Amino acid sequence: MAGGADAGAGAGAEVPELGGVPLLGSLLDLKSDSLGTYLRAQHRHGDLVRVTAGPPGMRAELYCVFSPEGAQQVLASDSANFRKDNAFYQEVRDSFGNGLLTSQDEDYLRQRRLVQPLFTRRRVDGYAGAVAAETTSVIAAWEEALDGVVDVSDEMTHLALRAVARILFGTDVEATAEVVARCFPVITDYVLRRGYSPANIPRHWPTPGNRRAAAAMDELYGVCDKIIAERRGGPGADAAGRNAAGQDGGGDDLLSLLAAARSSDDGEFDATELRDQVLIFLLAGHETTATSLCFALHLLARHPAEQARARDEISRVLGDRTPEAADLDRLPYLTRVLKEAMRLYPAAPVIGRKAVVDTRIGEHTVPAGADVIVAPWVTHRHPRHWPDPDRFDPERFTPEAEAARPRYAWFPFGGGPRACIGQHFSMLESVVALAMILRAYAFEAVDTEIPVGAGITLRADGPVRCRVRRLIR
Repeated sequence: MAGGADAGAGAGAEVPELGGVPLLGSLLDLKSDSLGTYLRAQHRHGDLVRVTAGPPGMRAELYCVFSPEGAQQVLASDSANFRKDNAFYQEVRDSFGNGLLTSQDEDYLRQRRLVQPLFTRRRVDGYAGAVAAETTSVIAAWEEALDGVVDVSDEMTHLALRAVARILFGTDVEATAEVVARCFPVITDYVLRRGYSPANIPRHWPTPGNRRAAAAMDELYGVCDKIIAERRGGPGADAAGRNAAGQDGGGDDLLSLLAAARSSDDGEFDATELRDQVLIFLLAGHETTATSLCFALHLLARHPAEQARARDEISRVLGDRTPEAADLDRLPYLTRVLKEAMRLYPAAPVIGRKAVVDTRIGEHTVPAGADVIVAPWVTHRHPRHWPDPDRFDPERFTPEAEAARPRYAWFPFGGGPRACIGQHFSMLESVVALAMILRAYAFEAVDTEIPVGAGITLRADGPVRCRVRRLIR
């Protein structure tokens, strides 16, 4: 396959276009079901499709890349040709700050160098206890579930938020988790409305929507700034610095370690940069894991044989003890369940970029200035690599099956130089929590068909209810 910037090799074949309605193109389809629209585009036209949306003069044009090889070009081998310069990322940046998810160029490289030592496998493995503690609380609370029914979407969002807030803020988890739970939905809905609108009014105009979002951001920023100021001036700074440098095992929260992170070349984070990192970690660190856990439980609730097999493995490996980080390698079937859940329900179903130079992908050329998407939602169902793609089958992720597929046939954590820094933490949290939950409860699906939508992350458009039955006390 040809790759790289198009160096005079010709424009290639014309990129096929997904048909739409006069004047509006595919705008209404994208608004009502963007993920289904992308799937139809691939099924009808192949692995690179142009989708237009909006009236003349305000029309957006998306170049949609669906093959594993094309995704690898955009995210990895030709990643310098594609930047996070689209309107959606700007809205995320304006609301959640210029952290690792949204920063670019030297800002991103400097942040990554400062943060990377805090996400070594040894450091992340130390967070298993915090995840187990929050999972224990959820398991106990389900004893009071009305008629034995729980909404695993809400419950896993609560669990993941509490876990990441505990890891970030330590003893300040209570003060922050409640504010985040209240403010995040307001801000994320605001980002989505603006990010997918062809035109927006200025943020400072005093409209009801602008004022609600501004109030939520002020409250969220305020609680983060207060805790950051306390960490910066608190007595634990020296200990945090030793822990960040790896001089002892340490139990300091991640914020203290971020506040102490420094190097001779990159300096340290100032208060605003610290807040930006915290907000991005809160956003990416709880919504993504919540999605994986929610749909893993939903799928197991619909497939009792796979649920029983996962529980047998958990009982055999763990017995009655609390899972630890080392147990990830001892629970291969449970890990396969999670990977298959992330295939069918990737937390980042669509990833956007903007082309900065003409780039040849397969037989086609993506022009400079084009908005480009890669779509795990579609690539994870690509019929060339996933037979019967909508069927839940954890055996797709045996080592032999994984080795036989292209690297980017499955990429729920992105890829290339911008791959998610927290992917090991996400797998650790998911395996620990799922093992404890399945050991304690059996699940039966109440809601069998779950409509989903692409927000900042994948989200269920409605409840994901399961009937739970207590197994141990």
